[in-house]
Order: sequence, then C-alpha cells, then structure tokens
Amino acid sequence: MKDYKVLCTICARGGSKGVKNKNIKSIKGKPLIAYTIEQAKESGLFEHIVISTDSDDIATIAQEYGAEVFFKRSAEMASDTAGKLDVIRDAFERSEKYYNEKYDYLVDLDATAPLRSVEDITQSFEQFLKNDNDNLITAMPSRRSPYFNLVEVDKKGKVYLSKTLDSSIVRRQDAPKSYDMNASIYIWKRDIILNQSAIFLPNTGLHVMPEERSIDIDSELDYKFVEFLMKENDVK
Repeated sequence: MKDYKVLCTICARGGSKGVKNKNIKSIKGKPLIAYTIEQAKESGLFEHIVISTDSDDIATIAQEYGAEVFFKRSAEMASDTAGKLDVIRDAFERSEKYYNEKYDYLVDLDATAPLRSVEDITQSFEQFLKNDNDNLITAMPSRRSPYFNLVEVDKKGKVYLSKTLDSSIVRRQDAPKSYDMNASIYIWKRDIILNQSAIFLPNTGLHVMPEERSIDIDSELDYKFVEFLMKENDVK
C-alpha cells in the first residue's frame, strides 16, 4: 500500500482562443477533457481528481466522466494574464481546505495533451519519487537545436543562433541534447508548489516522452493532427 497522498488537478478554462471551447470539443467521439480524466482514473495514483474551471459546461462534462468540481475558478484566475502556476496552486490550496487533507504530492495533467498514455503518468511519477525531485516536467526531444538551427532576431534585425558554444557545430547530432516542454504532466512536492514561484529549480526533474504522445492542442492544426493520430492508433 502506498503511504503517501497524491492530488491530481486538471485546469481547463472556458475562454480558449486558438480552438474555441477546445477543452470540451469532441474529438473521436468524446470531449477532449474526458481523455485526461480517464487516464488519471486508470493510473490509480490519486486520492481525488479535481477540475479548476470557470465554465459551467466544462464542469458538468468533467463530472460526468468522474472528476470532481467543488469550486468555480475566479475571473482573475481565468484571465489571459493568469499564470499557470498560480492557477494550479489555487486549486491545490482549495483542495486541501475542502477535503481537510494535506497532500504529499500534486500532479497536474493538461487537458489539451490527450495523447499521453497512462504509463507516461505512472512512470514519470515513479521517476520523480526515485530521484527525489522537488518538481518534474515532461518534454520531448526537440526538433530544432538552439545550438544549431534555432535562431533569434534582435531589435536591429540581426539574425543569430539562440545559443553558441566555444566551437561551432557542423552537424545537429553533435549539439548538446535539447528538449521541448510538452505541457503534459507536472509534478510537485507539497512544500514546493506552496512556496516556489518558478518552474525551473535546482532539483527539477525531466521525464522524456516521445513526440507522438507530446502534442499539445493550441490551434486548429494541432486539433486535426491529434484527431488523425487518435484514429491511426485507435485511441478509445
């Protein structure tokens, strides 16, 4: 039996702009948020799966799929300027008060990353515990390297590599490994989520996921691509 308590949060506001109502938009016959709720339930890790939302429609659908909604996110926390970490911390603090519990760990799952597997959740948590990280993020190997073919442009229009080394890189394979955050899974120790305001800390862990399970829906093109992959892989 596990001797720790883990809370899952899924933050899903109603005012998405890239894809209208994306958190509950139907994809392969189910609302988008349903996939993340079902993955959380199947993982068996969580005491509660809590939804943070400002939308009554999202709340109703989330409850139909077995998540818990006991508060409505404030307008301030649902604005375009609200930080993700602040929203997650708000849900964590509300949950501890509502359930009268102190949770050892928090796992936040992004509703717009439905291609993750249940094993991605359990394996990232196992890695987090094994390495005794303060927090953990997930990412995929980057398609562009800041040392080789990722460029920036300054105010004067000068183009330059994002990062340089003492010697130039002539093959991408020779560049240091780099990763794209995939906004899929975030994990924190209790004292870290309550007291730190940064994602990147001295003891932040990284769990690498494959590209085919790392797409975050932020545009109509992302939505179409995810739907295509779900059909190809017969995702239920």
